[in-house]
Amino acid sequence: MRTWHEIRGFPLAIRLLLVNQLGVNTGFYLLIPYLATHLGQDLGMSAAVVGIVLGVRNLSQQGLFIVGGSAADRLGARGVIIAGCALRTVGFALFALGDGLPVLLAASVLSGLAGALFNPAVRAYLAQEAGERKAEAFALFNVFATTGALVGPLLGSALLLVDFRASALTAAGIFALLTVAQALVLPAREVTPTGGSVLADWREVLSNRAFLAFSLAMVGMFTMENQLYLLLPDGARRATGWDGAAGIVFLVGTLANLGLQLRVTRALKDRGSRTKWIGAGLALMGLAFLPPMAVTGTAEPGGAARAALGLLPVLGGALLLYLGVMVAQPFVMELIPAFGRPELTGTYFGIFYVVSGIAAAVGNTVVGWAMDAGGRGGAAWLPWACCLALGLASAGGVAWLHRLRVLPQRPVGATR
Repeated sequence: MRTWHEIRGFPLAIRLLLVNQLGVNTGFYLLIPYLATHLGQDLGMSAAVVGIVLGVRNLSQQGLFIVGGSAADRLGARGVIIAGCALRTVGFALFALGDGLPVLLAASVLSGLAGALFNPAVRAYLAQEAGERKAEAFALFNVFATTGALVGPLLGSALLLVDFRASALTAAGIFALLTVAQALVLPAREVTPTGGSVLADWREVLSNRAFLAFSLAMVGMFTMENQLYLLLPDGARRATGWDGAAGIVFLVGTLANLGLQLRVTRALKDRGSRTKWIGAGLALMGLAFLPPMAVTGTAEPGGAARAALGLLPVLGGALLLYLGVMVAQPFVMELIPAFGRPELTGTYFGIFYVVSGIAAAVGNTVVGWAMDAGGRGGAAWLPWACCLALGLASAGGVAWLHRLRVLPQRPVGATR
């Protein structure tokens, strides 16, 4: 009830953006996790071609976040959000209607570019609209995003009982509805000129050493968060011998997020520095990999009771990881606009997500290598230890920047 009351306390634009994020993640996760299987099994493509199609989509999104951020600053976040949702509608529809490689590559480019447009634009719009309540707004944003990430795969699994095209067309339909909703309801806001060229804007942001140092220190957050879809589900399956165990991890984490996210943010925002809580959240995310690491490889699943006992450390780790995200992420999103001028909020978010996208890709590669190496060498603890070390290193980096006083010191929600 308190969460619902908090939502109603925000203006219509923010409420719509929250629903938008629920729809974005639902549509994304009901399609993308099943795309590789469709390309390889249904269309008979080689693993190399499947990798190209998926890589093009990822590169189109991660590499162009800076373009979406600049577009939001110069053209207005509202128009960029609408354009991004419309492009993803087309891209996902092409996945449903096209079987040839050129069509699939076009679908990958369009769906990736769409994410590069609306992701920084939504966050810039949210930051500008929320005023002094940025932390609460981004906390709710995280709740809706996490819920969509749970609902999407469940809906996708059901639609796959029909076929992949049903999933793709449903995802395209969700984005079409979001496009219409944004166009009809989302208020337009006056755009303040940045005062320079696009390249000058980029140079200004990239010359902000404090911002770049903070972005690099945060690489651990995105790598560890990605383990909700790689290492933790794998650990749950190995602990129980049951493929469905990964779903329990998502369900428990989502329920915890729904019940605790807003409470955590409201409890912490007036108790000490935001950057201290970001560091604490990162440390908690790193420590989340200790419980599974302590028991990994110690026993083989055998029977329901043993499987349940084996799953408990993984669930404990997942809950700690979700809690760390709840502590850190709203304050990270709140802090980013405070590094520079309000006119460049989108550009700051765009560059931050370029860095995080690269970090997540490299981090997942390292974790994947550690999983393979640990499996071959009888060191199943290795990937968990890598994530633990990365989390503590990121927390230490943020603590060091806080001690140097190079991060924004004024209240992030204050008027500049």
